[in-house]
Amino acid sequence: MVTPDLVSEEDIAKLIMPDDLPDEPPFKAYIEAKVYDKEGHLIQCHRQPMRSLTQYFLALMSIVIVGTYQGANNEQAPGILVNVLGLPSQQSTYIFPNNTNYNSSNILWDWSIQLGSGTQPFSVTLKGLAAPIANGTGVGMLYYGAISISYTATSIVISVTVTNYSASTISVTEIGLIGNIYIQYQNSSNAYAYSTYSFLLSYDTFSTPISIPSNSLAAFQITLTFTG
Repeated sequence: MVTPDLVSEEDIAKLIMPDDLPDEPPFKAYIEAKVYDKEGHLIQCHRQPMRSLTQYFLALMSIVIVGTYQGANNEQAPGILVNVLGLPSQQSTYIFPNNTNYNSSNILWDWSIQLGSGTQPFSVTLKGLAAPIANGTGVGMLYYGAISISYTATSIVISVTVTNYSASTISVTEIGLIGNIYIQYQNSSNAYAYSTYSFLLSYDTFSTPISIPSNSLAAFQITLTFTG
């Protein structure tokens, strides 16, 4: 259990790197990390701007503008879903006996956070972290808790808590925001089915590695803010 932070706000401010830069745009994103020792005391606090959004993030955001509706007589997915996200142009669905009615497919999506111990140059086409840290309790692994997503009128906050159950300190040097898309449909046998697709929406390396000692935990948070 995490105990109340045993440091003042002034102390925390000294641990956090400056995040505001001149002439920042209306859209801003931040990465935060807090590390607690096994007694629950805050031992590291870090905050930095998120800089590296991939083409998959831009594609998801542009869907709000261009839309995905194709009309009642069009059975093909729009180009932005197929050409950028790589989703199927047509999802197999059950055809009713009269051969004229089709069940529709539903698209759902959520987010998760992936941590890693490597580094790599950023590219808008990156598909994954350099050295993802697996979920588990073994050597070099972190136990990922449930993802938490909250919203306000001007922000979206994605957070996860991880625990190091191994005997050695684990250093986190990279972080990615992952988008998971689920296509739900009725298959050719008229049975419920779904397909899952995952995308790297952002990739950043920490300016200072986040060190998680043995039997300690860390909370990572990505905040997307919109102003103007």
